[in-house]
Amino acid sequence: MSPIPTDRLLIRNAEVVVTMDDDRQELPNGDILIENGKIVAVGQGLPRDAVEVVDATGCVVTPGLVNTHHHLFQTLTRAVPAAQDAALFGWLKTLYPIWARMRPEDIRLSAEIGLAELAMSGCTCSSDHLYMFPNGARLDDSIEAAQRIGIRFTATRGAMSIGESKGGLPPDALVEDEAAILKDSARVVEAFHDPREGAMVQVALAPCSPFSVSRELMRDAAILARDKGVRLHTHLAENDEDIRYSLENFGMLPGDYAESLGWTGDDVWHAHCVKLSGDEIDLFARTGTGVAHCPCSNARLASGIAPVRQMRDAGVPVGLGVDGSASNDSSHLGLEARQAMLVARLRDGPAALGAREALEIATLGGARVLGRRDIGALKPGMQADLVLWDVSELPTAGQWDPVAALIFCAPLRPRAVYVGGRAVVRDHRLTTADPRDLRIRAGQAVARLAG
Repeated sequence: MSPIPTDRLLIRNAEVVVTMDDDRQELPNGDILIENGKIVAVGQGLPRDAVEVVDATGCVVTPGLVNTHHHLFQTLTRAVPAAQDAALFGWLKTLYPIWARMRPEDIRLSAEIGLAELAMSGCTCSSDHLYMFPNGARLDDSIEAAQRIGIRFTATRGAMSIGESKGGLPPDALVEDEAAILKDSARVVEAFHDPREGAMVQVALAPCSPFSVSRELMRDAAILARDKGVRLHTHLAENDEDIRYSLENFGMLPGDYAESLGWTGDDVWHAHCVKLSGDEIDLFARTGTGVAHCPCSNARLASGIAPVRQMRDAGVPVGLGVDGSASNDSSHLGLEARQAMLVARLRDGPAALGAREALEIATLGGARVLGRRDIGALKPGMQADLVLWDVSELPTAGQWDPVAALIFCAPLRPRAVYVGGRAVVRDHRLTTADPRDLRIRAGQAVARLAG
């Protein structure tokens, strides 16, 4: 199924429209006029001569949420018993053998499930870091799933090239030849990357991590990405083991290692960065290097709490990432925003991160991290990616501030989600896939993967 386009759409009478524009305006009783997938007006009492008029009474309308880090293939390995209480490296070693059994159809199904879950949490744009390709799987599989679900997609061509026999973490069966990695990276960029405004699919290059690829691959991927005009992504400074590995093998901290290989700049974003030093934060701020903050995953694996307040104060671009479903076990971006606010306060005090700033990180912040200037705010000229959050229901009963309630209260189900003016969620229901069918297929896949 695919969403039905609406050429001229009016969202009217929202309790509040949270614009995330330059002045961070919040408009009570607000309207939004959309034509051909783009916002043409935001205000009050706009003319009602649209093809479709949607009554947003009782709703807060925000820009669509943006997810900057995921491993969608992991959706079929949630809550695996042997990995439930492990730290990062042990967790990976437990799951690698299961992932090695996945087929192309598993990659497609896991991506459909994860992206459907994201859409139903208010996400209109997601990245995905696919770094292993067992049994003939390709990046094409997850891109196909994204096209079915109907949200914007930054597909990152990940890779692992150093297996256990060469001192790396992954089993040799899951690593690839580096020449083949670079060849396929060029192929997927040529086949799928759309650099235009309003793009539904973009591609980035993403060697998995400093402990699973060589220096040469990191450097060559950066050269290729800049030659092709695409972005770069990897994991960095996720936990103490990560820092220790970097010092022992490279003689420097992860941020310095990244810089030495060309992996800083406004076309680069790193996942986690829990253990960045003050000097590394300054480096990222100077260079415009982005960070995907993944608070649920970092808590799940006891990696730590990223210094988001310090990053934001320094000027580092920060977005949110739900991370892989095997280390978060959820693809709910609203929950991620709430967790980001809570753990920032646990680390740096009650004023460390407010609800509105958490919402900004989840929308405008994520768009900046992914290099998207056409989404993340509700103002004329932007893509019509937006969410209607119903604040008239029981989970927000008694609230005094409907915008803050989106973050402080229990994570809400959107009444509607629009991507380019197309309804991907309507009346709390996904319009592009059948959740019951996805659940049935997931159960069958898990039974096979579990042997």
